[in-house]
Amino acid sequence: MKKILFFVPAILCYLLIFILSSIRFQVEAGIPSLDKGVHLVEFILLGFLLSLGYFLSLDASPRNKSAWVMISGILLGGMIEIYQYFLPTRSFEILDLVADSLGILIGLFLFLHLSRTKRGRIFTERLSRIGE
Repeated sequence: MKKILFFVPAILCYLLIFILSSIRFQVEAGIPSLDKGVHLVEFILLGFLLSLGYFLSLDASPRNKSAWVMISGILLGGMIEIYQYFLPTRSFEILDLVADSLGILIGLFLFLHLSRTKRGRIFTERLSRIGE
């Protein structure tokens, strides 16, 4: 049951993304594709936090854990895009979904890279003891 706690940061991050996706922003920054960059950053964080949850809670191979991160992350991004389709001030965009998916992949790679460093291994070992 304690292992579910590893997903709390990812759930909170997703809720924040969901709330922000409900709001219409009028940003005139003059930067093309700023929206896609925002999607990318949001989902890099979500991908990292999903990786934390799956890698610390599942007893499976790293390949399977990575697959779960990618599948769930892409599905979560798709759910937000479908939700936005039904909002009068927002729209469904395939490029947003691509940015979301790329963000999940980068977040996963960041987690894998950091977990292989000495500090990262110490951090994940301490966290995994909490879930026991």
